[in-house]
Amino acid sequence: MTARSDRPVNGHTHPGANRPTPAKTAARRPAHGADDDGGKKPSAASRLVALAREGYRFVMSTDGRPYAVAMDGPNLALPLRGRAGLRQRLARRYADTYEGEVASQSALADAMTVLEGIAEDTDPVPVELRVGRAPAGQIVVDLGTADGRAVVVTDVGWNVVDRAPVLFRRSGAMAPMPAPVLDGDGLAKLHALLNMDESAFHQLVAWLVAAWIPDIPHPALVCKGEQGTGKSKAAQMFINLIDPSPAAKRSQPRDPQEWNTQAFSSWALCLDNVSTIAPWLSDTLCKAVTGDGVVSRALYTDDDVVVLTFRRVLALTTIDAGALAGDLAERVLLLDLQLIDSTRRRSEEELDATFAAVRPAVLGTLFDVLACVLAVLPSVRLDSMPRMADFARVLAAVDQTQGWHTLDDYLATSANVATDALEGDPFAMAIGRLVDQEGSWQGTAAQLLEMLPVPGLVRPPNWPKDATRAGGRVKRLAPLLRSIGITVDDTQRSRDRHRHKLLTLARAAPAEESASAPEQAAFWPEVAPPGHGRTPSEQP
Repeated sequence: MTARSDRPVNGHTHPGANRPTPAKTAARRPAHGADDDGGKKPSAASRLVALAREGYRFVMSTDGRPYAVAMDGPNLALPLRGRAGLRQRLARRYADTYEGEVASQSALADAMTVLEGIAEDTDPVPVELRVGRAPAGQIVVDLGTADGRAVVVTDVGWNVVDRAPVLFRRSGAMAPMPAPVLDGDGLAKLHALLNMDESAFHQLVAWLVAAWIPDIPHPALVCKGEQGTGKSKAAQMFINLIDPSPAAKRSQPRDPQEWNTQAFSSWALCLDNVSTIAPWLSDTLCKAVTGDGVVSRALYTDDDVVVLTFRRVLALTTIDAGALAGDLAERVLLLDLQLIDSTRRRSEEELDATFAAVRPAVLGTLFDVLACVLAVLPSVRLDSMPRMADFARVLAAVDQTQGWHTLDDYLATSANVATDALEGDPFAMAIGRLVDQEGSWQGTAAQLLEMLPVPGLVRPPNWPKDATRAGGRVKRLAPLLRSIGITVDDTQRSRDRHRHKLLTLARAAPAEESASAPEQAAFWPEVAPPGHGRTPSEQP
């Protein structure tokens, strides 16, 4: 790193010699801001703008948000408004510089408007949240500390730097991450805290590593198990490894606006105790996995818009995987947690203390694995590409460097997730029974709705109410139906003058070998997994 000539004093860094410091400025300026020649003094808003331009540069993010970046300090983007933004800092700096004066709300508002205009004159730049990709290709993870330190990971290792090569923003939902340390037993220490077999744990490690690769979709991690399996606590630990937060576990959002607020504030988040997922939320989570963009009208305007773009790392806890809708079921990594024996159960206080003690070592080992993955990932090729193809390539890279079998286990488990999701959908099960009875069936969506008997005395809430909804549901269910050997074809039309769209349902030829869940191995390994504990210089 390049040495800097500035030196921090009492936690603050003085600007360079070519700019006056606030203390020097205050000494040169009259107490009441009047000009030396007795002319009219500058307005408070003008002086606020001048102070801001002395210490900050102004940028516009790629999603159209203005930020301020300290010229001498951490590479952090401050929002112009808000509790933790530039407005509050500038108000304090104004009071320190002009003794006896306090900037009014209107002066601060006028100054912010001018500074937003300055930011708009710049070319948009990426502003990242917790994780980013540097121009040279390195992965950069923001530690979230006040001094702006970050972890830079390359294909030869990782190290902690004082100034991030990526411009980061912060939010109130973020918490600091401890600095990682080199420790060959990091993964074993993590596994000792979890009640999952070796296959599930290896998939978890691969998911944690992939969560720091910012430019790929990440499957939603679903922690499944009965009461007493520690799902919520495990998911909280996973999120606090990737993107620590004072609120790592959250309830399901009530509406899209609440979800957008949560997603904008965190890189990784967990929805706890999911029993049912509303259709809008299922679609929203699918888009968050692969990448989403939201456009809404800006406050107090008629034509201006606010754009939110994000791809997020998600975790969910549930007792029943049948709560997952078809599209979402194809975008999850399901981990079964086993019931904790009463002799091994620990108090939450003990778990928190143990996790805090081992977290630096766990982070260091995970960054070791990530560096190994980055070294081989460009050369990884798959014979066939599953739905989450980028994540599958990461799994293959993990297997290649660690000697594991996470890709095969993931594909086998994904087939079982699809089956569980179908079993939780009465309409899909009715289609399956129809194909089992008829072998193949063709007709309109209206005819299909008439053919399928409604289960029970009361129609289920998600049962299609008309032909249009029935046709849409069949199309959405097609990938899951295909996973159990039922093909769906909607390309044909009836030969009469109405030219109705026809649905063709048929049983596909059986596969040579059906996928099944991997056998469970022993819990809590006694030794560290092989291939870890290397220093960055020893990594391939």
